Amino acid sequence: MFGIVRPCRHRLGERLGAQWMAHLCGLCLALRKDHGQFARFVTNYDGLLISVLTEAQAERQDGWRRTAGPCPLRGMRTASVARGEGAHLAAAVSLVLASAKVRDHVADGDGLLARRPVAVAARRVAASWGAAGARGGVAVGFDTAVLLDAVERQTGIEALAGPGTPVLTVTEPTETATAAAFAHTAVLAGRPGNAEPLAEAGRLFGRLAHLLDAVEDQEADAASGAWNPLTATGTPLTEARRLADDALHGIRLALREAEFTDGALVHRLLVHELRTSVDRAFGTASCAHGAVKSASGPSAPPGGPGTPLPPRPPRAPRGLIAGCAVWLGLACTCQMCCGEFEDPWTRQRREGLCSNTDCSDCGDCCSCCECCGNCGDGCDCCDCGCDC
Repeated sequence: MFGIVRPCRHRLGERLGAQWMAHLCGLCLALRKDHGQFARFVTNYDGLLISVLTEAQAERQDGWRRTAGPCPLRGMRTASVARGEGAHLAAAVSLVLASAKVRDHVADGDGLLARRPVAVAARRVAASWGAAGARGGVAVGFDTAVLLDAVERQTGIEALAGPGTPVLTVTEPTETATAAAFAHTAVLAGRPGNAEPLAEAGRLFGRLAHLLDAVEDQEADAASGAWNPLTATGTPLTEARRLADDALHGIRLALREAEFTDGALVHRLLVHELRTSVDRAFGTASCAHGAVKSASGPSAPPGGPGTPLPPRPPRAPRGLIAGCAVWLGLACTCQMCCGEFEDPWTRQRREGLCSNTDCSDCGDCCSCCECCGNCGDGCDCCDCGCDC
C-alpha cells in the first residue's frame, strides 16, 4: 500500500525530505505501538498525510519528535520521527482503509484470495485491522464509523454501477472518508476554522486516489476480468484526466483557505507531488533530480550553503544473512527507487534507480524560485504568494 503520493526525495530537498521521513517512520511506529508488529504492514505514503497535516497546523512545541532506534528500513540507523495525535490518527485511518482494501480484494477473488482458506484468513485479518482502527480512532476523538459506512456503501454502489453511471457516483464513498479524516486534523491541531477547507481538500484527494487507482489498474483489471470503475461506467481516459485536473485545482484552492504554522511540506506533497502522481498515472510523468544537478548553476563554495557533508568513515561490511535482511527492508520502501540508500552488504552509499532519469520538468515551479526541485532545503512555496 504505497499510496499515490510517492515523492522523490531529490525534489523534496534535505529539510522537507527529513520531515517526510519523520512522518513515515512515525506512522509505522505508531502502528506498532498501538496495534502490534503485524499492523506495520499497512504503513503507506498517503496515510502519513494525516500526520503531516496535523503537525503543519499546530503551534510548535516540544515533544513533536523523538529519536527512534535502528531499523532495517533505514539501513539500521536511528532517526528523528514524528509523534503525537496526528501519527495515531494516521495509524487508525490506515488500518480501517487497509481492512476495506483486503475485503475488496477478497470479494473480487484476486490472486491467491480466490482460494477459500486464504480468503478466510484474509477476512480475519481485515476484521482485526478494522476493529483496531476503530479503537485507535476513539483514542484521538475520531469516529471511524464514517469510514466503515463508506466502505459498506462502496460495495453496493459498485454493484449497481454500469455504462452511463457518473464515475463520481462511484468515487463518492472514498471522497467522504478522506474528507472526514482531513477535517479531523484541524480538530487535533486546535484549528477548527480549518476543518471546512481541509474537508474539501480531503474530498478531492479521495476522488484523485480512486481515479488514479482505476487508471493505473485498468489494463490489468481488463486482463483478469476484475471490476474497474472506468471500464464499468464507460468513462474515457480524457474525462478521467479532466476530473483529475479539476481535483488538483480544487485542492490548491482549498489549501489557500487553511491556516498553517508551517505549510511547506503540505504544499509540496498536495500540490506539486500530487500533480506528479497524476502525470505518472496518465503516462506523462517526469522525475527530476537527474537534471537538477546540471541546472542548479555553479557548485557552492567550500563551507557554504549546499556544501555536501564530509563522507562518513567506512564501516565493516555486513555478513550474508544480515545483508539479506537489510536488502529485504530496503526493497519494501522507495529508498531503492528514488532515494539514496546504503548498500545492504558493503555499506557504500548508492543512488536509487531513478537517479539516471530525466527530472528536468519544472512545469509546476513557482514564479518566486527557479524550480522547486532546485531550492536546496525545499521551496517554501506556500509563503511566497505565487500562483502555484
